Amino acid sequence: MKERVNAYDVAKRAGVSQSTVSRVLNNYSHVKKSTRERVLAAVDELGFTPDEIARSLANNKTRTIGLIVGNISNPFYAETAHIILREARDYDYDVIIVDTDSDESSFDRSIQTLIGKRVDGIIVASVRKDNKKISELFKLNFPIICYNRKVDDDRNTNFVVVDNKQGAKMAVNHLIQLNHQRIAYISGPCTYSTFNDRFLGYQSALKENGIDYDKRLVYQNELSFDKVFQFSLDLMRNQNRPTSFFASTDHIALAVMDAAAQNGLHIPYDISIIGFDNIDIASSPYIGLSTISQQKKKMASLVLKELIAIIDKKSDQLIQITLEPELLIRKSTGMNTQIRNNR
Repeated sequence: MKERVNAYDVAKRAGVSQSTVSRVLNNYSHVKKSTRERVLAAVDELGFTPDEIARSLANNKTRTIGLIVGNISNPFYAETAHIILREARDYDYDVIIVDTDSDESSFDRSIQTLIGKRVDGIIVASVRKDNKKISELFKLNFPIICYNRKVDDDRNTNFVVVDNKQGAKMAVNHLIQLNHQRIAYISGPCTYSTFNDRFLGYQSALKENGIDYDKRLVYQNELSFDKVFQFSLDLMRNQNRPTSFFASTDHIALAVMDAAAQNGLHIPYDISIIGFDNIDIASSPYIGLSTISQQKKKMASLVLKELIAIIDKKSDQLIQITLEPELLIRKSTGMNTQIRNNR
């Protein structure tokens, strides 16, 4: 069996010391260009693979970060995870993605798994408002930061989020400006900050415009396609049906659009639909979904940048960034020409 090549062999082939080989492999800047080239040539010739585990033990870093998402099949999570994965490579970090399927016990196991793998830090994209683990790790000075969602303990957590309440108000006000009065709201449970704040924004916009809140128009439950589709279908079949829907995610809005098609309703002439997130498919000319952008690229880039700053001890400040939402008007919302009474 061929003996494993080690750093001593590389040093001997390149005619340098083992410490020089170490400096080259760890990208130290104070190495002559010609020396660096000799070492790298020797690495290639010998087929040397540095022992990453040994290196991590030596500098107490694995150059890996954990990313916890609620459901990777959700386009928002998939798209932001892709941004984090791509940009992490520029920082010379690997990413371990864990999908909790929005289950709290699975979330706790995921945290323990990632810590067991000695990740340098963790990014959390989905977590319940009442979760205690985030602030516990923060108090232990473990690098951890949330994006998209946050926990109630603002004093002991890092996060990058959008102003969800303001974004929801923008969506509802847009529909009201189009003469819509009966506005249905479709959302997940308020145990998550995103849905809680968007619901508060929905209620606030109705109140500010003198429109009575009607709980019969509100869905706040499991976000399965079938359940959202059926609820929307039933509402649209009512004699006094809503003239518009505000879906708290674009993913949900697509189910509402399918229900409208099933009922033979034309968007936006018979019914208007607006979402939240601005996932990639929303801008398709075949979909044309009006939505609230939460600046997902900026959010994902920022959360990665801030986590690495925490890991590298370049920041010991509390990171709490709230981005401004943006209303994107496309073809799924239009003027309501038949004002209906609130009943």
